[in-house]
Amino acid sequence: MIKDVAFGQYYPVASFVHKMDPRAKILYLTAYIVLIFIVKNFYGFAVCAAFLALAVIFSRVPILKVLRSVRAIIFIIIVTFLINLFLHREDQDVVIFNWWIFTITYGSLRFALFMALRLVMLILGSSILTLTTTPVSLTDGIESLMSPLKIVRFPVHELALVMSIALRFIPTLMEETERIISAQKARGADFESGNLVSRVKALIPILIPLIISAFRRADELGDAMEARCYTGSKVRTKYKKLKLGVNDVIALFFVLAAFAGVIVLNVYTTAII
Repeated sequence: MIKDVAFGQYYPVASFVHKMDPRAKILYLTAYIVLIFIVKNFYGFAVCAAFLALAVIFSRVPILKVLRSVRAIIFIIIVTFLINLFLHREDQDVVIFNWWIFTITYGSLRFALFMALRLVMLILGSSILTLTTTPVSLTDGIESLMSPLKIVRFPVHELALVMSIALRFIPTLMEETERIISAQKARGADFESGNLVSRVKALIPILIPLIISAFRRADELGDAMEARCYTGSKVRTKYKKLKLGVNDVIALFFVLAAFAGVIVLNVYTTAII
């Protein structure tokens, strides 16, 4: 269900990862994403999976809640898998299946699994950040990391605020979509039967009130910020000062160990599997 989407939601619990500095978590997530894209074989993915598993364990977030974040992109994962399965070709490859214009080879199957796994691990790693970091902390972390851009008068605070509000509104809009779908079904709407065109047309009664609701919430949020005399980054102070701690240093060793493991595997193993 849409309401079960975990990406963008914060899971409040006292854990090792929750207590980390948001700046460190953002940097480590960036390093994790780089790590995923430099992996050349499934052995390297095993190292990334072990690192991700440790992050889930130390975050104390239920594994099922983390896995729910994949639901939002399951269609993209399937399309990516199928495109690579039928279009990827390698020299001197072994044919597994051949019918009409569709040909599946050992190399295409291997590469399709590789790309799909990369997308899944990317989303799972990103969901750990949003599940363990409040929108306020995420805003402060992004603003602190981008503070050097203030020299060229780049609106760092405003950009960080927009990004954090967007993340915060993901679960809100998901819940709103769920309510609209339930209301339309109660009125006799059918979203599951019919051909593709019929299903697309059935989404119109959902999209229009959802867009109106989003603009209404944005207008209310703007009024609330103005009522509280919000003026952006001008003369703005911080109640909580960001400070790196022991947890951030310990996590750094795990990140470096993961990088070392992937690099070693990339050097000594050349095949994808």
